[in-house]
Amino acid sequence: MTEPATAHEGDTERPSPRQSGGRAERRKAARRVRRRRRRSTLREIPLLVAVALLIALVLKTFLVQAFVIPSGSMEQTIKIGDRVLVDKLTPWFGAKPERGDVVVFKDPGGWLENEHKPSDDAPVGIKQAKQLLTFIGLLPSADEQDLIKRVVAVGGDTVRCCDKDGRITVNGTPIDEPYVHPDNAPSKLKFTVRVPPGRIFVMGDHRSNSADSRYHLDDEGRGTISEDLVVGKAVVIAWPIGHWRRLEEPETFASVGDASDAPSQAGGAPHSVSSGSALSPEAQGLTHLPTLAELPLVMGLVGLRRTWGRRQRGKRSGCGGFGGRRTIRTRRAREAARAPR
Repeated sequence: MTEPATAHEGDTERPSPRQSGGRAERRKAARRVRRRRRRSTLREIPLLVAVALLIALVLKTFLVQAFVIPSGSMEQTIKIGDRVLVDKLTPWFGAKPERGDVVVFKDPGGWLENEHKPSDDAPVGIKQAKQLLTFIGLLPSADEQDLIKRVVAVGGDTVRCCDKDGRITVNGTPIDEPYVHPDNAPSKLKFTVRVPPGRIFVMGDHRSNSADSRYHLDDEGRGTISEDLVVGKAVVIAWPIGHWRRLEEPETFASVGDASDAPSQAGGAPHSVSSGSALSPEAQGLTHLPTLAELPLVMGLVGLRRTWGRRQRGKRSGCGGFGGRRTIRTRRAREAARAPR
């Protein structure tokens, strides 16, 4: 009968992972993995910030921009402190301002010349950061100022105040304006203006508190604004939540006919807008500021997308963990199976 094989004295049995202080080694390995993950996260933060800034810049420049209303010349349609979203995309495809649109436009010159520009008393560091953001285009220059008004007439139209009932007429058609402030007449200033092609005639809804086209009839262009100065059309009151609504084109101008020959002669405070957050009811010419909420929102979306991508790819982890296909339990089972009996 064959004797059972016995181990030679020089042979040594290979210890299993469990016999060689495996728990301490696993803890060390887990700590190393956590450190690597923390370093990886820290390396990703600059990338997330850069991507967020790029996306915010593209959105603000080409798609949509938020503006905050600092004064009351568009009441009651838009109130002080409301934040409106302005469509900047459609003008790139040739869309022109239409009668009844609420538009944001750049100061054509002289409309805000008497407005007080707030001094920049920001602490050292913040001031330099703002200058850097201005340089790269995420903050506007202090000289950039915008206004918001309603388009009453477009190129070729003849706008006049007023008919025998006190209504403004466009191309001879009297218009009823339900958006005008309840305490205001359509206009107390008499005027007749033939709008040149490529220009618009604008008025604020709070007629007694809006130095609009009527107050610049002696300027070149007879108070009209070049379409090239239009930043975009205000489409939504986005904040506060209780004021949320779409700014739809009113039916007021539906009955206005095409432009026809008419006499050409042409009579508050300018209403400016800002996309910043520091407001005062008396402010009229604040520069627009970036919507700071855009940056964390975009960063969150980018970070979420990267995390989701990791989940989908099932990234391997030497110590298991979320997304790892080789967990600690699975590895232990395999090592135990390989160990000699």
